[in-house]
Amino acid sequence: MAWSLLHAAWMHYILAIINAHDWTMCYVTTFTGEIFSLLNSIIYFHKAIQELQRVHEDTSFASFLYAIIGAVGTFLLAVALSTAESWQPLFHKYIRMGIAEYAAAISIILFIGIPHIGELASLDKQTLQVSTSFRPTSPARTVFFVEFWHLSIAWVFAAIVPGLIITILFYFDHEISSIICTTDRYGTKKSGGFAWDIILLGTTTAMCGVLGIPPANGLLPQAPLHSESLLHTEIETVQISQDDGEEKNETRGVRRVYEQRWSHFLHAAGILIFISPPFMHVLGLTPTSVLAGLFLFMGEQSLSVNPILYRFLYLLTPASELPTLPATVKSYWAIHSYTISQILITAGVFAITLTKGAPAFPVVIIALVPIRLLFMKKIWNRATLKYVDSWACRKGNPEDDEDALALAEVADEVPPDDIESNPGRSRMEAQRVTNSSPRMEVLRSGLSNKDFTVL
Repeated sequence: MAWSLLHAAWMHYILAIINAHDWTMCYVTTFTGEIFSLLNSIIYFHKAIQELQRVHEDTSFASFLYAIIGAVGTFLLAVALSTAESWQPLFHKYIRMGIAEYAAAISIILFIGIPHIGELASLDKQTLQVSTSFRPTSPARTVFFVEFWHLSIAWVFAAIVPGLIITILFYFDHEISSIICTTDRYGTKKSGGFAWDIILLGTTTAMCGVLGIPPANGLLPQAPLHSESLLHTEIETVQISQDDGEEKNETRGVRRVYEQRWSHFLHAAGILIFISPPFMHVLGLTPTSVLAGLFLFMGEQSLSVNPILYRFLYLLTPASELPTLPATVKSYWAIHSYTISQILITAGVFAITLTKGAPAFPVVIIALVPIRLLFMKKIWNRATLKYVDSWACRKGNPEDDEDALALAEVADEVPPDDIESNPGRSRMEAQRVTNSSPRMEVLRSGLSNKDFTVL
């Protein structure tokens, strides 16, 4: 394992040096991002169920019943506290903000303490396993470092293959998660340090290999839960043009993420604190049911901001109650089929994660990128795709780019000299070329009349 992670480290460095983000993620659309986000939510829910299953196998039935209460209680309390900003006029503004931002932490601390009160203290609880001494947890090891230099050269090169799989998994996992956490909804202004993130990830991966521990792709700072906790309202003054041509200043509140480095630093500091005595002993008091509740909360927070959820609810909404669609989108049936396809694809990928082929699931996620760009336009019309999908890292969508390219090609068919000598005639000629272009016959359904008069 050590050499696999060391190979993965230098592959991460190469991806960062060549700035792979700019020429790989530019093709990713929200279609793939939404599926990946939904997959993460399902995995969180599944992990919560697994934790409760372990409790059921290893403890008494009474302890198992309390584990369910503890998990659901941790989850529900965290969800309730996360809405604290809407409790006005209860408490001061900053108290409400603190409760909302640390909802999960408050709930976890409370439900760690409850099982140690009264008769609950006698239950045979299953808690987190922690080390009680400063030594490797594996009985077969006496030192922390793996002697990876003793491996034969053939196996060193053979480890490149799993190293490549780990790199693909970590790179795509990190990039998509970062994109999800910096969507337009969060109003981020600073660009993401994707290259530096990948360098740091490669370094920690190498350290895990040398120490002989599983690689950790810690995405807590790059999770929707973190972005949601940093949302706040900023007052902005904007100019609005009125019908009579005059401009009017309007003040409005805009929801935006507070961009800083402190919360990331505090996450890291908290981890370092709780892996050192005596705090590690406190960590060992944590029931695994609380961990299950945290998984439920993280899955719910990720799912609650996923557009797939809202489009799925449209499937259950009477047609008379559905929002009005743009004129170019004829009905909701195409949108419903698009949403169902995303759910089915997510279910298929999740099924793969439950098999021995689980390490290959990032390849399936990556394959969704060319599928969206090359094949989906043959199933759904352009107007529908423009309505439900867009580029993940930039403005617009694939269909807009195709339209712009087609219009540019049409403009090139009109000689520049003709435009200078007779602008009116040249515009008519461009219009004639546009109308007769076979390519534009396909595009016309997705363009308005004003798109054809630009030339």
